[in-house]
Amino acid sequence: MSELIDALNQLQKEKHIEKEVIMQAIEDSLVAACNRDFGKNAIVKVNMDRDTGDISVYVEKTVVEEVEDSATEISLADAKMIRFHYEIGDVVNIEVTPKNFGRIAAQHARSVIVQKIKEEERRVVFEHFAHKEKDIVTGVVQRYNGKNISVSLDDKTDAVLTEKEQVKGEVFKPTDRIKLYIVEVKDTNKGPKILVSRTHPELVKRLFEKEVAEVYDGTVEIKSIAREAGSRTKIAVASNDPNVDPVGACVGINGARVNAIVSDLRGEKIDIIEWNDDPAVLIENALSPSNVVSVDVDEEEKSACVVVPDYQLSLAIGKEGQNARLAAKLTGYKIDIKSETQAIEAGELPENYMEEMGLVGEEGYTGDYEEEYNEEYSEESYDEAAEDQNEESEEIEFIETENE
Repeated sequence: MSELIDALNQLQKEKHIEKEVIMQAIEDSLVAACNRDFGKNAIVKVNMDRDTGDISVYVEKTVVEEVEDSATEISLADAKMIRFHYEIGDVVNIEVTPKNFGRIAAQHARSVIVQKIKEEERRVVFEHFAHKEKDIVTGVVQRYNGKNISVSLDDKTDAVLTEKEQVKGEVFKPTDRIKLYIVEVKDTNKGPKILVSRTHPELVKRLFEKEVAEVYDGTVEIKSIAREAGSRTKIAVASNDPNVDPVGACVGINGARVNAIVSDLRGEKIDIIEWNDDPAVLIENALSPSNVVSVDVDEEEKSACVVVPDYQLSLAIGKEGQNARLAAKLTGYKIDIKSETQAIEAGELPENYMEEMGLVGEEGYTGDYEEEYNEEYSEESYDEAAEDQNEESEEIEFIETENE
């Protein structure tokens, strides 16, 4: 059986499976096999020599005056024939190794080793990816299985990117390398099951940690993320070092850092804003690239009324309400956006702002705002102002996302 010991030593070296674990498993499997031959009452022990691999089978019997169960008892006279010093109550191990037991043991050893190799490989894979749970990995697209995508995470481990966790509109080809967020790792009878996602907001956070050294070491902290996968993400960042600009650190020189992340997300736009503990300032920042006239916050109700210039109302709300929706998710406040005209008509603008605009006289609101506004912004000048603002917002987006 020396060949078996050599094989176990090789397994321990290559697969990192402890030799003792396999030898114990072989002994246990042989005990189960022997119990079928010696009866259910028999106490069978199998001993495998750790140096030579030789295997012996013993039946444990108790020394008694009169034998009632021959499977578990031996008479004192018979015991003294084995060893003279045995007395009543002693336990005797009687060797009962069957003929050709070496062949039987080899068959069991082979099946146990194969099973242990499979279990160990599953354990190694599970532990490897369990440490990567809530982190990102790079996967290689293998094929489409219906609407799901099979992705290889390494030479022996595959994961399924389900339709629910895919970004709408993303199409991959075999061999494409993609970044994935590991949502959960489950240990099942068929091996580890790894749940991955391309839509999870934490994917963006982990990408920033990988790409931006200041985020990785904690100098810059990502305080909040709001994401609509495949379209746009807003992140709020704060610096723990007064000498470090959090937005600039995330954007990088000429947008290099954020561009790399946008590339991994296949063109998804990213707005980076500075966090502020004052909810009014945070909401104003979150509505970027729109300018904000005023923010009235109700902290108890977690709501805010925001007033923006008339010609920037659509910009503040965003296409299909996306900008406002992401700002609300980012800040945790329900945001109601109104134009200046709407706010003035409802009497919701701050009095100091009304006075600065010359809209309040001794008798209160003059009611001439709409006429003054129309004189200041004719149809032609309104279009020019809107065009200027669009150009400005494109420049801001260019700087803060990817220099798109």
